[in-house]
Amino acid sequence: MVSLKKYLPFALFLGFLIFGLDAFLQSKPSPKNKRVYQAVQKYSPYYLDKRFGGLQIMNKEDSEFKIKPNNMTLFKEFERLEKEWGKKHLQLKENQLIIVDNNGSQLSTLPLQDKKEIDFIHHYYGI
Repeated sequence: MVSLKKYLPFALFLGFLIFGLDAFLQSKPSPKNKRVYQAVQKYSPYYLDKRFGGLQIMNKEDSEFKIKPNNMTLFKEFERLEKEWGKKHLQLKENQLIIVDNNGSQLSTLPLQDKKEIDFIHHYYGI
């Protein structure tokens, strides 16, 4: 019994370290293609806004829309909203990403330069 007490602080430290790392990895946003994501982000209605208790998700089109997730789920919720918007407003045709508005009229066209950008569109936005 005495020998187990010697290892108890080390085991607790290791357990909390593992749980902390797991929480950190789960709350990280997924990797993005910088050029494509920044171009699409200009047209996305969702953005992060600072508030007293942290960050909240706002909508440019609807001033009543506010989501205040906790810090652990903030980026996952933001990505879910972006992906939902992207499935409705992004179209991929012949290495070109077409961004449309709510009425279906074309807002912009982004030529995709390589396979990595096309893979990002398929993986991140699901189109």
